[in-house]
Amino acid sequence: MARIPSKTEILDWIADNPGLSAKRDIAKAFGIKGGDRIELKRLLKELESEGNLERRRKTYRDPEKLPPVTILAILPPDRNGDQFARPLEWQGEGPEPRVLFQPRKADAPVAEGDRILARVTEVRGEDHHYEARLIRKIGANPHKVIGIFRKATEGGRIVPIDKGSEKEWLVAADATQGAKDGELVEAEQAGPKGRMGLPKARILARLGDPSAPKAVSLIAIHQHGIPDDFPDAAIEEADGRKPAPLGDREDLRHLPFVTIDPADARDHDDACYAHADEDPKNEGGHIVWVAIADVAHYVTPGSALDREARHRGNSTYFPDRVVPMLPDRLSGDLCSLHEGVARPVLAVWMKLDSKGRKVSHRFTRAMIRSVASLHYTEVQEAEDGRPNERCEALLGDVIKPLYAAYEATKTARAMRQPLDLDLPERKIVLSEEGEVLSVAFRERLDAHRLIEEFMILANVAAAEELIRLRRPLLFRVHEEPSPDKLDALREVAEASGFTLAKGQVLRTEHLNRLLAQAEGTDFDELLNITTLRSMTQAYYHAENFGHFGLALKSYAHFTSPIRRYSDLVVHRALILGHGWGEDGLSPQDIEMLEETATHISETERRSMAAERDTTDRYLAAYLSERVGNEFAGRVSGIARFGLFVKLDETGADGIIPIRTLGREFFHYDPKSQTLMGADTGTEIGIGQRVTVRLAEAVPVTGGLMLELLEIEGRPMAAGASARRGRPTGRRPGQAKAKSARTKRRVERKRR
Repeated sequence: MARIPSKTEILDWIADNPGLSAKRDIAKAFGIKGGDRIELKRLLKELESEGNLERRRKTYRDPEKLPPVTILAILPPDRNGDQFARPLEWQGEGPEPRVLFQPRKADAPVAEGDRILARVTEVRGEDHHYEARLIRKIGANPHKVIGIFRKATEGGRIVPIDKGSEKEWLVAADATQGAKDGELVEAEQAGPKGRMGLPKARILARLGDPSAPKAVSLIAIHQHGIPDDFPDAAIEEADGRKPAPLGDREDLRHLPFVTIDPADARDHDDACYAHADEDPKNEGGHIVWVAIADVAHYVTPGSALDREARHRGNSTYFPDRVVPMLPDRLSGDLCSLHEGVARPVLAVWMKLDSKGRKVSHRFTRAMIRSVASLHYTEVQEAEDGRPNERCEALLGDVIKPLYAAYEATKTARAMRQPLDLDLPERKIVLSEEGEVLSVAFRERLDAHRLIEEFMILANVAAAEELIRLRRPLLFRVHEEPSPDKLDALREVAEASGFTLAKGQVLRTEHLNRLLAQAEGTDFDELLNITTLRSMTQAYYHAENFGHFGLALKSYAHFTSPIRRYSDLVVHRALILGHGWGEDGLSPQDIEMLEETATHISETERRSMAAERDTTDRYLAAYLSERVGNEFAGRVSGIARFGLFVKLDETGADGIIPIRTLGREFFHYDPKSQTLMGADTGTEIGIGQRVTVRLAEAVPVTGGLMLELLEIEGRPMAAGASARRGRPTGRRPGQAKAKSARTKRRVERKRR
């Protein structure tokens, strides 16, 4: 009979041999055979019940140590560029061990959030506890959910806050992270999805009170995975940056540049200056300067700031906060063209003819000093004859020449015929506590259009310049609508009494003609919304496919490098093309151009979704105190399950479930985008005027539930089946088919 080892000896051997922890390995090591294995099995069970060992299938391990092969989640690089990973199966009572991931040249590339199966080795005398080698990647990130935690006797459940999600998630008692009942939490899927029962989740973070006003944007940030904390390395780099010297830059500090932004703008990344062209060959022409903050000087290729800016892709704007692409030391200070402060820029000089067409341009790396930081309203009031004190001093030499150049560009714009959509923008005004004070539509002034037109000119110049220099860049691409979407637009137009010509190459002027027909009619907003929905989404690409909406052959984003990574890439391309310094587009930038284009297109869509969700939640919070009130609106969408209505007062979108439209059956026609009552013939279509009652407003999801009261001034008909007091529920053909099947079953039973 072999000597049975003590518990201490077993634990010591497992610690020294983590890769040989199956029962048969332990028996072989101590020479245990035959019936003696029963005693060994008993000892292992005791160690397991005492918490000294954890059984994983047929092996045993110390719960305070990682198994030799484990699942890790890759973390973002630290300030030194080292990549660490988080163990996903840590069961110890102490803090999670630090695991350094060490990739080999032959390994598949991994990115933040990737899950990998890795072989880990314990190390001593380092600032980390384990080192990991890749075995294989095991798929995409786990499904994540933001929701309200509801505590139960054992663990609890998570009620998602997504409007379209009704499925709850189960949380085990050891996966709650101490969350309290009613608390907003972020969780991820725990284990594979089963066919039966609710999915399981583990809580990752507790986000606090979901009803707190300032939780609205926080929900969107977490829900959409928007990075809102800068790595220490990026902050350290930003804090260490110093104002750029004049050096070899062109000195333009004598020119009276001004910035024109919203009154609450925190950064100023573009400045303008214009004057009449003195060249007799260009009679009636104008010179327009556009100067853009030289972010490339501070954010150099491969730096921690660059990695984080690319990772974020763009800034994200909420009513109560901004999640910036760059730390405030840059976005709010060194890269912001503050009044009276010398700032480095990339500037473009543009010669326009009397009709506002760009005749020529040149780019320069320069230094400017803005003479004033103005906002749109005061500039417009000055142009309209009501200047305040500071605008009065600038009226003759600065503001009037800007408007004169803008008036010329209106002629060129009319000739070019970019898509002319009239879609008012909502403005949500918050109190200091984050509560909604008012919701209104932003007034659109000529001052806005002036800046917009000059920025478009500068963006076109940047694209044309880099094409001339044969340098790689990121184009802003907007392709024409698909035939299917055009057909849908055409059907809505015809149903509204208008025409959109068929059988010709579509141009924006055709769409503008349609919008002009609808202007001032009851279908004005409908045609604008439907035209917008027919458009493809703009994106970034290393190849030039043109910009359909702006009716431009070449277009690139150059004017906002503080808040868009695409513009920083274009700046670097210009620096490289003109040989202005060592901080131009790097070989690695060029190699990754297509990947960067895809990534920042995705981050842009992510920000748009987060901003839209936040607006919906604020609107729901604003309207939650007016449940039961009646509102005027217009049908903005039709679906099989109901219809969407846009409220006139706030622009908020609500849903009317089809089950609430009386008791008759409504037929859904996807081609005409209509619902038709089977009994009354009531037809509901996009664009119809309606009166609704607000039945429910849920701030945490942003959902609005409405009841339909009137269509085009007529009360909603109840329907024949409602008069009979019973629902129809089926089309006549379906009812007949069911009756026939029932009859056949009865006859078979009788036989």
